[in-house]
Parts: sequence; structure tokens; C-alpha cells
Amino acid sequence: MLVVKVELWPAGSSALRQPLGTMHIGNVSNLADLSDYQVIVMETANALTGTPPGIAKFSVLAHARRQRVWALLQRACGEAMMAEWTDL
Repeated sequence: MLVVKVELWPAGSSALRQPLGTMHIGNVSNLADLSDYQVIVMETANALTGTPPGIAKFSVLAHARRQRVWALLQRACGEAMMAEWTDL
């Protein structure tokens, strides 16, 4: 499983960091060359955009695993933008 944590570090200071969200990406196809992934994303409330905290679950299907991790993250982020989010 891949876990991605997104934090804001105002002025580059870890002491002032603020969590923004997390993404959990799990392979559900036994590490096949073309793999399917189950993804769960969570966001904290965002005062700037006015969005409440939320969660979404979706799949990334038929991803060619033998690429850099950034290719999977790009696909998962694209799906997150189109996912149906549930307010927490």
C-alpha cells in the first residue's frame, strides 16, 4: 500500500505544518503487470475554498505497474478530482 500525506508548511516551517489530506492506494490484483488499485482519499476542511472535510473511494484500473510511482499518483489524483466525495 502507498500512503501519501499532503501538508502545508507555511514559510517552510515544519513547526507550523497543517495537514491537508491523505491518499491510500492499495493493489488489489496480486501485483499483475496491469494492476487494479483501490484508493481512499481524505481531505481536511479548507477555509480558503469553503469545502468541508471529506472522503472519497474509487478505483484505478489497468495501470501498468512498471512505471515510476508518479504515474500511479497522477492517475489516482485525476480520479480523485472526478470522484464523488462524502462530507464528514
